[in-house]
Amino acid sequence: MGKLDKIEDIGLQGAPNIFWHGSQVSAELRSRQAGQRAATVWLTGLSGAGKSTLASALEGRLVGAGHMAYVLDGDNLRHHLNRDLGFSPADRQENIRRSAEVARIMNDAGLFVICAFISPLRQDREMARQIIGADNFLETHVSTSAEVCEARDPKGLYQKARAGLIPQFTGISAPYEAPLEPALKLDTGALPLDACCERLYQQLSRRFL
Repeated sequence: MGKLDKIEDIGLQGAPNIFWHGSQVSAELRSRQAGQRAATVWLTGLSGAGKSTLASALEGRLVGAGHMAYVLDGDNLRHHLNRDLGFSPADRQENIRRSAEVARIMNDAGLFVICAFISPLRQDREMARQIIGADNFLETHVSTSAEVCEARDPKGLYQKARAGLIPQFTGISAPYEAPLEPALKLDTGALPLDACCERLYQQLSRRFL
């Protein structure tokens, strides 16, 4: 059973009067036209680790080199697509599920997608991997330490969490499960942004360009 068959089965079980419509244009053809094999870079790490900054830098590096790329940022999606979701475990999981589905569609269109999400739980990141496809999923741990992240506190969230104003805050009152075998591990507290970005770009070049 292929990936498309699985999608069809899920749709039929959940809504028997909804049917999957295929496209005359294959993902392979879109990839050839784009000159790249589309993939998703999934940046996971604590708040303040540098995920969004690194995602933006990588997007600029890819586009500057003539490739098609787009950033899906967790905060940005919560302004629109996921604005109805809170931060309960169920809502966090749904946040990741929806975002991974968007990344999958964008990969199918031939784009590199760079996802910047705390995504603290391994099971939720594994769900994203299954949705996107393991061959197209590059899990990258932005492993900046909790101490560095809290010292930066660019949004003032750690201070609020310490004051009890933000319940279930990852790294303070909620757990973060680091990837066991990430494709890449980058510490923005030890490496400058340019070096982290270049390592990611070279990883993509070896596998997808």
